[in-house]
This record gives sequence, structure tokens and C-alpha cells, in this order.
Amino acid sequence: MSENEQSPGPSTDYVQSLARGLSVIKAFDAENPRQTLSDVARHTDLTRATARRFLLTLVELEYVRTDGSVFWLTPRVLELGYSYLSSLSLPEIAGPHLEALSAKVRESTSVSILDGDDVVYVARVPVSRIMTVSITIGTRFPAYATSMGRVLLAGLSDAALDAYLTRVSFTRLTGKTVSTAVGLRAELQKIRADGFAVVDQELEEGLRSLAAPIRDATGDVVAAVNISTQAARYSAEAVLTELVPAALATADAISVDLGRTQSSNNPSTATR
Repeated sequence: MSENEQSPGPSTDYVQSLARGLSVIKAFDAENPRQTLSDVARHTDLTRATARRFLLTLVELEYVRTDGSVFWLTPRVLELGYSYLSSLSLPEIAGPHLEALSAKVRESTSVSILDGDDVVYVARVPVSRIMTVSITIGTRFPAYATSMGRVLLAGLSDAALDAYLTRVSFTRLTGKTVSTAVGLRAELQKIRADGFAVVDQELEEGLRSLAAPIRDATGDVVAAVNISTQAARYSAEAVLTELVPAALATADAISVDLGRTQSSNNPSTATR
């Protein structure tokens, strides 16, 4: 660019209010998960009055929560990335890996993301009908009662997880379902330590499932890979010794491919 040239400004189609609203959401990160109005105004270069209007709008839309003095994001912000994850890269990348995993263990395999307080299936290789409910792309289940949901919940920031546990309404789906916030928090702490989740007949009687996290190029948990089986086919011990290692290897392989795709589309992520 020559000395006489100026950087182009926003186009006539540019919507400043949308850009400002997105900047408010982006102001929250791992280092600043909970912020006051003054914090947000400072991080976004907005006036306190303007920042307040955007924050309260986001509260109304349930993307942000507040206790009156501090604000934090809710898991609903994950909806903003749903189209990206479900439209192109993740299902297409995961498909061959799920096929290989299903052929190896001879069980149904799936990939899900967190959408609000539910898991949503975005890729699946069915082997046999093992549930009373037919599962297809787009099927939703409550996150707290599924192995994939628990892996995804365990991957949330502490603030986002606290928000989820505060608002979630538990339903005891079977006699084994963990149905208290205290009980679920303990399970999620174990998952964070183990790196995988096993759910034994909590979503449906006779169904055992396990899941492992899929990570993006920055290391964040963005999805989960799952193997589901009938309790009669695999004991609880066999799930741990035979199925968990296969799921972990598949999740790692998908993560590597996803990271490569994201890095090629955005070279800056390769240096993070």
C-alpha cells in the first residue's frame, strides 16, 4: 500500500451494533471468564452505557448470566459454532474414523457436540438397534445422562460448568441415573482426570456407553466420540479394557485431522 493510500473502512453493509455485540462475547475468555460491567467496557473499548445495553441484551437471550454485579457466558454461546461444526469439517473428518472404529469393535459409533444443555448427534455409524429410541443426525439427549454429554461438560470452563449445574433440571431416566448437581460434578471431576467417560445404564436400561473428547487446534474440547453397546455384550470391565482404548485412539485421530484442517484454513492457529 502506498503512503497516499488509506486502509479501507467498513463497507456500507457493515452493521456496527452486531460487531459490538460479538466483541462483548469475545471479551470473555479463559483468563477473564467472569467480568464486571467496567471490565467488559474496558476490554471492548465501549462506554459503560453501551456495554451495559449489550450485556443485558445477551442476558435476555440467555447467552450471558449475571448476579447483578458480575457477568459470565452460558453454554448457549456454543450454538454460535454449531453451524460450523455440523456443516462441513467435523462430520466429514469424523466419518471415516467412525467407520473404522465401528468395524473394529462391531458396535455403533457416534460424534456429538454440545448444543445448549443437550448433546446433538452430528455423525453416526449404526451397527444394530440397541436403544428403544431411533438415533439419527440431529437426535438430542440431555447432556448429564450421556457419556458424550459428560465429556463435553467436563471440557467446559469452571464458570460455564457452574452455570450449567445451577440451572439444569434432572430427570431420573433409570434407577442408575445420576440426578443431582453434586453427584454429576463428582462424575465430571473424575472424567477430567481420566480423560474419558463411561455411562452404565443411566440413559436407558441395558445400554452401556463410553466417550472420549475431540479437541480443536487450540486444544479445546469441541465434540465427543462415542461407542454404545448392550450390557449383555460387554461387561463393565470389558468396556474399560477393550472399548475405551479404541475410543481414545479414534478421538485423538479425529482431533489431529480437525486440527490440521483448522490450521490450514487459519495458519495463525498452528503457532498457538
